[in-house]
Amino acid sequence: MKIAYVVTRSDAVGGAQVHVRDLAGALRDSGHEPVVLCGGNGPWLEQLKSRHIEVVRLRHMERSISPLRDLRALFELRSWLRKLAPDLVSTHTAKAGWLGRIAAFSLGLPVMFTAHGWTFTDGVAENASRLWRVLERIAGRLADKIVTVSRFDRDLALRARIAAPDRVVAIHNGMPDVPSALRAQAGRQPPHLVMVARFEEQKDHRTLLRALSTLQHLPWRTSFVGGGPLEASMRELCAQLRLGNRVSFLGARSDVADILSDAQIFVLCTHWEGLPRSIIEAMRAGLPVVATRVAGVPELVEHGVSGLLCAAADQHAVAASLEQLLGSPSLREAMGVEARRRYLAGFRFEHMLARTMETYAEVLASRARPRPGIAAPDAGGAGK
Repeated sequence: MKIAYVVTRSDAVGGAQVHVRDLAGALRDSGHEPVVLCGGNGPWLEQLKSRHIEVVRLRHMERSISPLRDLRALFELRSWLRKLAPDLVSTHTAKAGWLGRIAAFSLGLPVMFTAHGWTFTDGVAENASRLWRVLERIAGRLADKIVTVSRFDRDLALRARIAAPDRVVAIHNGMPDVPSALRAQAGRQPPHLVMVARFEEQKDHRTLLRALSTLQHLPWRTSFVGGGPLEASMRELCAQLRLGNRVSFLGARSDVADILSDAQIFVLCTHWEGLPRSIIEAMRAGLPVVATRVAGVPELVEHGVSGLLCAAADQHAVAASLEQLLGSPSLREAMGVEARRRYLAGFRFEHMLARTMETYAEVLASRARPRPGIAAPDAGGAGK
């Protein structure tokens, strides 16, 4: 099977990029023909090329909205899809999701859209949310299937009338396991807190910093992993709160699994999400999680069992949750064990791969265009 993945940007390695990279790599290893079409010339392209995945750079595809440039991107994308003639087009992220669905639909190609969190979800500014809801309702008619990464987002799509229930399927994100050497020791003292998130409007480093400023009587250190436009302002806030000697800004890193193996608590403060892959990474490492109760996060973290959930932007709740874990190595250990168990039960990459391949097959079968070789690759013990 030849499948074309369409993604807006390559300058950031976020959840959508990791999702596509891992799926394309698994398809290639199984004898299929994945090709990735995306804008920019960022570090993600090197990751794809290192896995021998074919890449097409789209000169006009950009994240920002520009009617003229977006029209050029549409025609460029349509030209490439006609040339590649894939069996299936799989689109990801908002801009590529829109343009990719239009281009594929105009060529009569089967097309899917994976929503890695809706742009009209809770926490998004109301004006933008209203606009995106209307746009997604229009684009929803063009896709054979829409995949959401959480049950929350599937329900949100149905309430917003994006598509009929039989065309919207929830498939949880999944990630490959790591060697036992990369499992954390959650009970170790003094605790090391880690938050993996880009410094962008969506994420809420500010609330975490303010919460930490009230816990300076306790032993801890914190590391932020990720870059982004708001990093400078968060560094300034860190200095104002006199946290500079206890908080490290590590930038974008490719060794997140190693960093998590040295941690005792994982934190994700955020305004909106789909199903955060960073939390899955933390669960995989065996870490207790303190996170904002938004979108699909409660599908990952069972409050009081594998972690603690807080309301959005509630620094007092975050501080109380952290204080509870900082003061109890045994509680961190117990929650970390449960987090690891939940990862193994439902969030391994093999689970996601098998469900995704089933959905690809359903789309092709619904088009009455059966293709050879679309059986799911060996799931490596999925479901065991």
